[in-house]
Amino acid sequence: MHRIKKSELPRLYEAIAKTQTLYLPVKSAGKTNFAVWTETAQPDIDTLKTVKSPKDAFFPQCENLYTVKREEGKLKLTAEELESESFVVFGIRACDVRALSVLDKVFLSNPVDTYYAARREHGILVSLACSRPETSCFCGTFGIDCAQPEGDVATWLCGEYLYWQPQTEKGESLTNALSDLLEEAEEAPVEKAKEEIRAICERLPLKDLSLEKWGAHAAHDNFDSPLWEELYKGCLACGTCTFVCPTCQCYDIKDYDTGNGIQRYRCWDSCMYSDFTMMAHGNNRTSQMQRFRQRFMHKLAYFPANNDGMFSCVGCGRCVDKCPSHLNIVKVIKTFGKEEA
Repeated sequence: MHRIKKSELPRLYEAIAKTQTLYLPVKSAGKTNFAVWTETAQPDIDTLKTVKSPKDAFFPQCENLYTVKREEGKLKLTAEELESESFVVFGIRACDVRALSVLDKVFLSNPVDTYYAARREHGILVSLACSRPETSCFCGTFGIDCAQPEGDVATWLCGEYLYWQPQTEKGESLTNALSDLLEEAEEAPVEKAKEEIRAICERLPLKDLSLEKWGAHAAHDNFDSPLWEELYKGCLACGTCTFVCPTCQCYDIKDYDTGNGIQRYRCWDSCMYSDFTMMAHGNNRTSQMQRFRQRFMHKLAYFPANNDGMFSCVGCGRCVDKCPSHLNIVKVIKTFGKEEA
């Protein structure tokens, strides 16, 4: 176990950024999101949840795939270079670390997404325990311990110190590189912090959220339920829930005419949009109810049915906080569990 004073964190950020790109929560225009560290950035690791998750570092909201140009009467295809240098994502919470395991199931299964795989290979996760979980949090429902986050390095904020514990070979390597800034520390303050965090989790209003009605069996049990007709009615199809979600992985691929060639790129898309997966003959989901049902059936039934029971939700609570109509996944789970929504 190691530690560093919170007042010395700017030196830590600078030391990491000297050798590799550093992503961390940064406050800008009153909002906190993950961004590349610079000397003028305003780091904010005290805010519990960034507006968007840090999945951008591994699955960018928009990225080029390849370009095609005509040269001497022939077409020349040039693929974008894969990530080849290490980078650090600092301050990632336990729910967002687990979300990457969900994305791994999608992008690292055959056929492997080489762009995502290269970033996962070179990315180093420095996770941060949640000192004060919020009322919209329910990560414990999915077996996540926010007091003991996964990651290459786990950290805890205790008093005037940030405590630091490497958990993988990547984490050990980063720790050794920062040895001049980190000092040896006792584990007692961290153990006390874990107890306090878990005590808060026991008092959260969503602590007892039950998944009894969900899982692989729900793919058949819940699909034709009349509850969907009532649940979806307030949905604005804004897509906010999908863009703040750390596990959503839908994207669209488009071609852009540069004037002397074609640039193919992909960008995040949303299953809540009426033109999502639109084909020449139309769309296979023709109503907002069907699109609403698809989103939650995928997360709570189809995904676990195809991934050894793993749910495609990590209980981060971002959709609970951001949905303008309060039609979040918690309401869906409760409604099917015959609880008060």
